[in-house]
Amino acid sequence: MNEPIAVAGRTREITAGLKPAALEDFYRDLHRHPELAFQEHRTAAKLAACLRAAGYDVTEGVARTGVVGVLANGDGPVVWLRGDMDALPVQEATGLEYASTVDGVMHACGHDLHVTWLAGAAEALADARATWSGTLVVIGQPAEESGGGASAMVAAGLHTRFPRPDALLGQHVTPGLAGFYPHTPGLTMSASDDIDVVVHGVGGHGSRPESTIDPVVTAAYIVTRLQTVVSREVAAAHSVVLTVGQFHSGTKHNIIPAEARLSLNLRTQDPQVRHRVIGAVRRIVAGECRTAGCPVPPEVTLRPGYPNTVNDTALDGQIAAAHRELFGAETVFDFGPAMGSEDFSLLAPAGVPYDYWYVTSTPADVWEAAPGTDLAEKIGKVPGNHSPLFAPDPSVLVPGVRTLVSAALSRLA
Repeated sequence: MNEPIAVAGRTREITAGLKPAALEDFYRDLHRHPELAFQEHRTAAKLAACLRAAGYDVTEGVARTGVVGVLANGDGPVVWLRGDMDALPVQEATGLEYASTVDGVMHACGHDLHVTWLAGAAEALADARATWSGTLVVIGQPAEESGGGASAMVAAGLHTRFPRPDALLGQHVTPGLAGFYPHTPGLTMSASDDIDVVVHGVGGHGSRPESTIDPVVTAAYIVTRLQTVVSREVAAAHSVVLTVGQFHSGTKHNIIPAEARLSLNLRTQDPQVRHRVIGAVRRIVAGECRTAGCPVPPEVTLRPGYPNTVNDTALDGQIAAAHRELFGAETVFDFGPAMGSEDFSLLAPAGVPYDYWYVTSTPADVWEAAPGTDLAEKIGKVPGNHSPLFAPDPSVLVPGVRTLVSAALSRLA
């Protein structure tokens, strides 16, 4: 790995010619035209065009809308830089001049920033190829929000069609006063699983409930009982979130339906705890259905989504040190594992180290106006990822390019 002081100096030189106005135009255009998972055709085309203009060998259509650009620049390590491209089914409420023009779709998680950072870093490193050697692979990933994008790219040959990486690098925009770059060595994000539950009852007329077995009541008991799993079956030292995100049943006021459906989401940071909680969910669902006398056993379907994201400690330490040199020691801190989840780690071939860090983005005036006196309190009061009010400060455009450039230079020869 390269020394942080040298990396910071080279990054400053390489990115001195960045054009903030051009980056902002690129970003605003992406924000105006968000695209959902596996529908990122326009976004992918813009990224591919940028990479081709910079001299990359570009492959489009990897897992439908994925983009891979390869810049072979002599002997040396192979570094993969990843940015996700998809938006969310959220109606934007920011009031921005460049707000989404697509009804019900918004870049509410900041992936428009991720693509802009990726394109800017790819161009800057290509322009400065005389100062480093190795191979740079730039990945525009589809469908992070749906959880299928990374695995789909791997299934489409990402690990066999392109140079094997020595390191995989990525970053994510996050709420917090703009100008900080949190790094967490080791476990940094949680595993996420979806669980679908179907409760089978006996339907009938609302005036004769005694002739039915009401699945709505049974499902309601299940929802209530599930609230005790984290509080009573998981040790306080473990971080777990179990959410009932959907409850669907019935078609009319006076009809007792024949079934009820629940959609659950589970976030865990320990595989044994995950196994225990999934078992508790199955036990509670089965028990409540037996108690109600349901005629058919319930269906419980586990849909694994994201694994834990566990940064390579040595790699994270090296990149964090470069970011401290570049932005100031006080700008890099460890805020510990987050309950959020990502499919980023699935892109890494077995045994390849990866690192994933954050770029805070809340405008100073929004941050100062938020109630609270400490970081945790204020972060909960400003618009964050997936909020219809999420509006990162464009001042993070250039720093976000520099974080990626410096991270790549930490590994390239």
